[in-house]
Amino acid sequence: MPLGFQSLNHGVIAFGFFNIDTDLLLLDHYFLFSDTFCRYISQATRVKDIEATKDSWKVHTIEDREDIGDLMGAIHGIHYTGFIGAVYRRFPFPERQEDFKQQPDGRENRSEVKRILNKYARQVDIPFETNPKEGKVTIGEFHFDRHSFQEIVRYVWLGGYPRWKNGIRPDCVSEMKHEIEQSPNRLFSGLEFID
Repeated sequence: MPLGFQSLNHGVIAFGFFNIDTDLLLLDHYFLFSDTFCRYISQATRVKDIEATKDSWKVHTIEDREDIGDLMGAIHGIHYTGFIGAVYRRFPFPERQEDFKQQPDGRENRSEVKRILNKYARQVDIPFETNPKEGKVTIGEFHFDRHSFQEIVRYVWLGGYPRWKNGIRPDCVSEMKHEIEQSPNRLFSGLEFID
């Protein structure tokens, strides 16, 4: 389930996994797969502490809220609209609450999820900017302070809510953690990976 994260310019915005059977993340109206997110974060860890950076991320965007869909309606199986509804038609919410765990092998469903995504979204480049001295990060149109940015990264490490099934993470998540632990960049200092 996506959670709310505090941005500096748009208030609380949604970020996270929205279906346990896919590794696709949403950031408000942007969508990217978790290995892509982890790769971008890993690249940012290698930037020296004193450098402000400007880069770009390739993501998918769905501008129309109606086309994004109704997450809660899809979870409850009563309102399958937009992209999220189409994903939940194919990968419904589990019948048993104990089966509600983020699947570490969600990548295996990527071709089907991409096919659905391409019906609703277009690919764009969005800015990714870091300023370690000021403790600020920009992802697309959203600005975050260091704390909120770290919480977003920690969310992916944890597998969001409801966490990774059996505590097993995809390799890309573990590799991102390793890169962060080696990073000289203060944007990542103090980031704890406690389960």
